[in-house]
Amino acid sequence: RYQNTLGELEAGWNSLGEFANGYKYYGFNYDPERKGWYFREWAPKAQDVYLFGDFNDWQRYSNRLTPDKYGRWELFLPDDLYRDRLTHKSRVKILVHSEAGWFEKIPAYIRRVIQDTKSVNFSGQFWNPPPFDWEGDRFDIRQIRELLIYECHVGMAQEREGVGTFTEFADYIIPYIKNSGYNAIQLMAVAEHPYYGSFGYHVTSFFAVSSRFGTPEELKYLVKKAHEQGIAVLMDLVHSHAAKNTNEGLNMFDGSDDQYFHPGGRGNHPHWDSKCFNYGKREVLRFLLSNLKFWLKEFHFDGFRFDGVTSMMYFDHGYRDHWDLDGYFKNGVEWDALIYLQLANTLIHKLKPHALT
Repeated sequence: RYQNTLGELEAGWNSLGEFANGYKYYGFNYDPERKGWYFREWAPKAQDVYLFGDFNDWQRYSNRLTPDKYGRWELFLPDDLYRDRLTHKSRVKILVHSEAGWFEKIPAYIRRVIQDTKSVNFSGQFWNPPPFDWEGDRFDIRQIRELLIYECHVGMAQEREGVGTFTEFADYIIPYIKNSGYNAIQLMAVAEHPYYGSFGYHVTSFFAVSSRFGTPEELKYLVKKAHEQGIAVLMDLVHSHAAKNTNEGLNMFDGSDDQYFHPGGRGNHPHWDSKCFNYGKREVLRFLLSNLKFWLKEFHFDGFRFDGVTSMMYFDHGYRDHWDLDGYFKNGVEWDALIYLQLANTLIHKLKPHALT
């Protein structure tokens, strides 16, 4: 099954790495030839999709995306009209019209999400800062002979009351970790999650760094600082499930319950109050594999700790009283999830041969 899936993806996209370039296609991406920004979303059951925000004075119906036959929606924003309107940190949302009604959403591939402290609502941000200076970051995890991993949560790492930041962690906690003899950190709660009490395990925006702790550039600063100290940085990655939130997250994104997730009861995790990905769908595979490539390439992570693999691998999510060989290897095994994990390992080690998973 794995070989067949890999063969299909390589035949259609030339390589697994090309297939995992979804983040370079969806969301905001600049076209230097046409001189403007493309914005794209995958929403196969949507009837209308609009982009709105600061750049068009929050006019909901002014900028409609155009669909193709595969359910991919596209809008082009030329520089000559939007250069001074669509600027770094501009707030954006999308409006999705479907059989379920009209709903405001956060773009699925958005790189930055912020919360309005007054209304408690979330908005995406058009994020286009100057390139981060990675000069001098030549860390190689092979220099570590025996891993000693320090699991950590940036928000809870400070002595002071309140939520810690990436910068504080880089400047004050990394030296402490180094002096304590550790040579790797496993960062929890990296991707955006509305509920702080979930410790980052109910993700809504998989390509956005949690704004509670700082900006994407400040996370990059943390990674670079750790590397300077000879410390590997692993991301505690949540691809086992997603938050049920419909306003901020992927749930009911195009108005259906089976876009990113399994339909009906199979799509609901009975113990975690969350949604279960349908790993058999090509666009879901593209979303998750692209997410892996994004974190490796854009943030220089040295690998991933995959959360909740038992929940992924079994139809009963591993909640059972009795285990035997058939239970481990035969009955109730979620083959699509196993294939995803195989594809993930293949992709990660093609991109970064010595990465840790």
